[in-house]
Amino acid sequence: MNIVNTIQEVREQVKKWRMEGLTVGLVPTMGYLHEGHKSLIDRAVAENDRVVVSVFVNPMQFGPSEDLESYPRDMDRDAALCEDAGASLIFHPEPSEMYHDDFSSFVDMNTLTGGLCGKTRPIHFRGVCTVVAKLFHIVTPDKAYFGQKDAQQLAVIRHMVSDLDFGVEIVGCPIIREEDGLAKSSRNTYLNPQERQAALVLSRSLKLGKQMMDSGEKDTKAVISAIRSEIEKEPLAKIDYVEIVDWNTLEPVETVEGPVLTAIAVYIGKTRLIDNFIKQ
Repeated sequence: MNIVNTIQEVREQVKKWRMEGLTVGLVPTMGYLHEGHKSLIDRAVAENDRVVVSVFVNPMQFGPSEDLESYPRDMDRDAALCEDAGASLIFHPEPSEMYHDDFSSFVDMNTLTGGLCGKTRPIHFRGVCTVVAKLFHIVTPDKAYFGQKDAQQLAVIRHMVSDLDFGVEIVGCPIIREEDGLAKSSRNTYLNPQERQAALVLSRSLKLGKQMMDSGEKDTKAVISAIRSEIEKEPLAKIDYVEIVDWNTLEPVETVEGPVLTAIAVYIGKTRLIDNFIKQ
């Protein structure tokens, strides 16, 4: 497995693979990889001849008061995980490699990005779409892999690919959780022991909501109310949002019909965590 830092090196390697008739998968990440990322790499390795993992903390998707500088980084650990999982290449560029001094072109959309995380992170998805579009142009993968934990991101990327006719298949992969139910996240490292225990309220409240739907509850207001009440029992938790939306449009729905996404964002102390489930 090689680690490269420039766009040119990636393109040269992918060109060689293409000349050999090999398929290429891409797993875009911001590094500090965990078992959730490994599950994406594992699936990519199973479905493609070669796999590129990008490790890039994208400054464009962080707001002025967000955790760009403190976002966890450990390239040696990331490289070991990628190699163990069977990745072929890590693309680990500097911001200056991805965004030159007079960079001024962006990818944005008018739908899917205004609600959920887009309400409190208004520039986030423009940054996500721009960097992912660049990665698709650089790597030209056959398939790209994204986790369901970032469900809005997954929906946004799928919509962008459809709108802009990228020749890449988007593969969504299930949420990977700790044994106690907490969704795997690089930001979990911010939690102290008391906060780590308090964070279990996210998965616990969603489990309650899912049980209600599975038992036949169709009124989304009732489900949202129950989820909020459960979260509010935890003193360290502060709700950003609890929403139930159409999984295809991400628009709020009043009744559970068809595929719906139940998504939450909760501050545990100063750390903002997200979680969700999809009912088909």
